[in-house]
Amino acid sequence: MVCSELSPATAERLKMPEHIGIDTSNYTTSVAVYISGENRVIQRKRLLPVKEGELGLRQSDAVFHHTKQLPELIEELCGEYRPTRSATVAASVRPRNVEGSYMPCFLVGEGYARAYSASTGTELYTTSHQIGHILAALYSADRLSLVRERFIAFHISGGTTDCLLCESDSDSVLSITEVGNSLDLKAGQAVDRAGVMLGLRFPCGAELEKLAMNADKRFKVKPVIKDGCCCLSGVENKCREMLGNGEKPENIARYCLDFVAETILAMTDRAIERFGSLPLVFAGGVMSDKLIRDRIVARYPSASFAAPEFSCDNAAGVAIYGYLRQAGDDVCL
Repeated sequence: MVCSELSPATAERLKMPEHIGIDTSNYTTSVAVYISGENRVIQRKRLLPVKEGELGLRQSDAVFHHTKQLPELIEELCGEYRPTRSATVAASVRPRNVEGSYMPCFLVGEGYARAYSASTGTELYTTSHQIGHILAALYSADRLSLVRERFIAFHISGGTTDCLLCESDSDSVLSITEVGNSLDLKAGQAVDRAGVMLGLRFPCGAELEKLAMNADKRFKVKPVIKDGCCCLSGVENKCREMLGNGEKPENIARYCLDFVAETILAMTDRAIERFGSLPLVFAGGVMSDKLIRDRIVARYPSASFAAPEFSCDNAAGVAIYGYLRQAGDDVCL
């Protein structure tokens, strides 16, 4: 990490090196501590339970499970590392930083963060789940310095297939402009629907990847791109057709992942044409898939990816957000 000269006020604040993050998304309960002096994250997370054959949860059920799981995860984390000098506590309170972005499940994490802040005097910050994903990817790839630059990020998950122009912002760390998305099915939805169709348990990403690794046939794919946005509903329809025609599950799984990979590549190509050769960062649960990642790296070898433990929903980026907000221009990157 390279640090600018710290102001006395910032130096005093940063004597408290621990930054707590909480994320209660529609898929995972997560809590993390970022220890800024060591540039180290300790995190605990747990998937929300989904019944076999189902493709997700109602928000009321997600809120219930977060309410049950979050105290347990905090207890687990404190069993390994008990924060003693917390400088900030941060929570994701909305999916994205856009007007109208709201999901009730984030109220659980926000409530815990507000209660902790009020009872301890710890500085409270709130952000979006999306910014948490991007910061986790930057941290994992050792590219946090990009928060001072302009770059293109992809947030590819069950709820998003977004191409984003990211720029530095003093109030929210990153100012994000959406330049492409999915006009119908999201990438993670396509993966999960294909997986459930093949008898896998939701969320299906890891198991679908294992299945695809054993494919003995490949199919030509042609992404559907409209003005930098994509359409993915055809993937589900084609996978169902292939299954009805007796195609092997392994080959169906590979077709699905190849289609998602080629779609992301086509969106990347359009973004580079529009904005030039900016740094590329890929975040979100779908990007933990090695088959997809390898295809992207083959064309864009300098692209940065989160490690799998920082790809799926997690509080690490939210904790780092608290650090970045508190340190401001004096931040060490």
